[in-house]
Amino acid sequence: MNLEACTEAIRTKVGSDSGLAATLKFDCGADGVIYIDGKSTPNTVSNSAGEADCTVGITLENLNAMLAGDLEPANGFMMGKLKVTGDMSVAMRLQRVI
Repeated sequence: MNLEACTEAIRTKVGSDSGLAATLKFDCGADGVIYIDGKSTPNTVSNSAGEADCTVGITLENLNAMLAGDLEPANGFMMGKLKVTGDMSVAMRLQRVI
């Protein structure tokens, strides 16, 4: 999937109320970003590069694997396939969404 397809897949998973109660950004480097605003009502997902409570640095390939269910977020973190900066508790809540 390209960034737009990943954005749409995350938008579908997040729905109108993700329970995230925070902002989270997937930073895929040169491929772009996906920004989840879990504070807004309804929750929104976009490709804006705003400030986030938590930023997950991940390749587009690994994000695809995570969305397909082939890579669990916690395992990806332990294996170094994603890097988390900011509020780690937001990243932990991500497992409920993705």
